[in-house]
Amino acid sequence: MAACCFRRSIASQLSKVLDLPPENLIKSISAVPVSKKRHVADFQLSIASVTEDSSSESSAQDLHLQAQKLAERLKCDAVVSEISTGPGTVNFRINRELLAKTVLQQVLKDGSEYGVKSELFCTVPRQKVVIEFSSPNIAKKFHIGHLRSTIIGNFIANLKVALGHEVIRMNYLGDWGMQFGLLGVGFQCFGNKEKLKSSPLQHLFEVYVQINKEADDENVKKLAKDFFRKLEEHDEQTLSLWKQFRDFSIEEYIRIYKRLGVHFDEYSGESFYQQKSQEVLKMLEDKGLLQKTVKGTGVVDLSEKKDLSLFSTVMRSDGTSLYITRDLAAAIDRMNKHSCDTMIYVTDKSQSSHFQHLFQILKLMGYDWAERCQHVSFGLVQGMKTRRGEVVFLEDVLNEVRSRMLQNMASAKTTKEIEDPIETAEKVGLAALIIQDFRGLLSSDYQFSWDRALQSRGDTGVFLQYTHARLHSLEQMHGNEQLTDVNVACLQEPDAISVLQHLLRYDEVLYQSSQDLQPKHIVSYLLTLSHLAAVAHKTLPVKGSAPEVAQARCCLFQAARSVLANGMKLLGITPVTQM
Repeated sequence: MAACCFRRSIASQLSKVLDLPPENLIKSISAVPVSKKRHVADFQLSIASVTEDSSSESSAQDLHLQAQKLAERLKCDAVVSEISTGPGTVNFRINRELLAKTVLQQVLKDGSEYGVKSELFCTVPRQKVVIEFSSPNIAKKFHIGHLRSTIIGNFIANLKVALGHEVIRMNYLGDWGMQFGLLGVGFQCFGNKEKLKSSPLQHLFEVYVQINKEADDENVKKLAKDFFRKLEEHDEQTLSLWKQFRDFSIEEYIRIYKRLGVHFDEYSGESFYQQKSQEVLKMLEDKGLLQKTVKGTGVVDLSEKKDLSLFSTVMRSDGTSLYITRDLAAAIDRMNKHSCDTMIYVTDKSQSSHFQHLFQILKLMGYDWAERCQHVSFGLVQGMKTRRGEVVFLEDVLNEVRSRMLQNMASAKTTKEIEDPIETAEKVGLAALIIQDFRGLLSSDYQFSWDRALQSRGDTGVFLQYTHARLHSLEQMHGNEQLTDVNVACLQEPDAISVLQHLLRYDEVLYQSSQDLQPKHIVSYLLTLSHLAAVAHKTLPVKGSAPEVAQARCCLFQAARSVLANGMKLLGITPVTQM
């Protein structure tokens, strides 16, 4: 990583002056974000992070004074051409030609691994991670919350894999419970085997809606209870029908996930844990954790004073398990099966207390690994409607975004003849959805807007795709061979330096996202990269420039496109080459 050799060089000089090991200083030296003011510095050291006496009482004046004293003891060398101070920082400007040469060589050499090979990650142990995400309920609509869970979980999995971790992508389906009693009865009344095969999600949803209208009818209630009881008793005919519901639904989900560019290593579900949840209840009882209430339900006391002021219900009065009991069984089973280091659950924030209870009960049961389980929660999306009305299925959203994008592309003056406009519209549309979703904190609710998401200018996924396609066609026009002997003296214009400085920061942005699992850092970085590349594309023409200058600029744009593509892929976006 380009930034690493510069950080190491600065740290090595600092370590002699501060009498600290260089490795302790690496993370205190950060690349300076590009701003309109055009910083002369490329890296800065925060004084507060390296001085022992910089308590919170230290005034800004003290820190500035300390920065000045430290700067006076440092010398410029072959790497650092200028040292200055800012508010509580020592700033380092890298030799301009060395900056260009090192960044370009490193980006083009590392390719898709640029940034992830950084020493910032050398202290991060490689782990085995189970990530549970998407997890729709069979026969219920795949609502927009499931879309958020799917793209967020996919991003976390992509990031973990890129950083060298072993990841198991798991889809934990809602495929059990009393609603299957109702669905079974509904299918016996209104079901159609052919429709079940051809469009299972749509058909089962329609059946469920129809039977729900009669759900208060005592006879229907009794039939539904009987159907579910038979299911729990593994009655062959009942189980066979339920299996068809599940298998056909999974087949259709796989097809839809393929459109999203998402795959799973394992399809699990609540149904797997029917028996095992009874074993969990037995374990809770043996450990003295299961308490019976007056109503006959089973609860686990989670209060500090053990006065039942906070508890979790884990058993119905008839002895059957609940959702949380099945989740307990699933967590224990996964840990036994995969021996993973950590488990991540991606669901909306309304389930936060459910996961707090889940992890707390696991700890009470003596499972220390519960400490390493994590719930990544996200907010709600309002206002996502298609032209036909409220979103019922994920496919509605994908079709809508594709058709709107096709329409926009057809009316745009810049659109060229494209080999496969439908596929391009789908990829660009998906980028629009993902960037609109990932721009803020995941836990924030946001108002969805088709018009805002699909704008070709501004901070959108469409703009990222447009920039990538434009840089790609520049490469095609001016030879896209790997460029080596570039004269970096031709890349000293401010707009070229801004792109190089920004490329320098990529590993820090990846590190930030790896720490808090928030995609917004990468999104913000890629949008800035696209804006900087767009400006450079205008002010640094390749066409009509002297061969040496054209080659150097080509190399700069190739590096920008490479990092842009890497970041987009991490977010779950397939970069397009024509638009």
